[in-house]
Amino acid sequence: MSISLLDSSVDLHIGGIDLRFPHHENERAQSNALTSTETVETWVHGEHLLFEGRKMSKSAGNVVLLSDLIEKGLDPLALRFCLLENRYRSQMDLNWDSLQAAHATLKKWRTLMSDWGESREEKFDQELSDALTNDLDTPRAMQRLRSIEKDSTIGALDKRALFIFADHVLALDLDREIEIAPLTPELEDLLLAREKARADKDWAQSDALREELENSGLEISDGKEGQSWRWK
Repeated sequence: MSISLLDSSVDLHIGGIDLRFPHHENERAQSNALTSTETVETWVHGEHLLFEGRKMSKSAGNVVLLSDLIEKGLDPLALRFCLLENRYRSQMDLNWDSLQAAHATLKKWRTLMSDWGESREEKFDQELSDALTNDLDTPRAMQRLRSIEKDSTIGALDKRALFIFADHVLALDLDREIEIAPLTPELEDLLLAREKARADKDWAQSDALREELENSGLEISDGKEGQSWRWK
């Protein structure tokens, strides 16, 4: 079917490392005999994926589905984030802690993207390009994004443009609009109580309320115009 639909030429054929021999060796022999040429230009084989120390498989009963991530309140793209931080040639041991961390970083990056502006322009980055064209070195590309995020010499608009450039390949939806959940009445009361504590110069109470608010998922900032908040 692929030979018929792709005009006897397949640019990229992927699969697990366990398919390299004999499955893909046999497939190559059969396809080349039929087309009288090298049918597949590039074969890519990914290493096995472990989950919490064991090979992920249906028989082991440890397959993680996207619906499992959603049920735990995680962005499904957190899984893609984790996979991008690992070389496809290397065995990866996935776990829920790494998925939670990936979810948190995704949320932080999308918040930063919003803070950096609304421009849709992209900016080419040689280091990102080199990483992705060097045997798809996605961990190096992800590290480059972390470096860009923290680099004080790069302006906000340039950071945003570089992230947009990288996301064309990484596909993490970094420019997704942040959904702001409404405050519960309890959190609103805590914020009002903290404002009063600050007005009364009751710094101990103010700090205690800040800690309670941040433990509830808010990030509190104090400025000349008073306190502000956003979801972590």
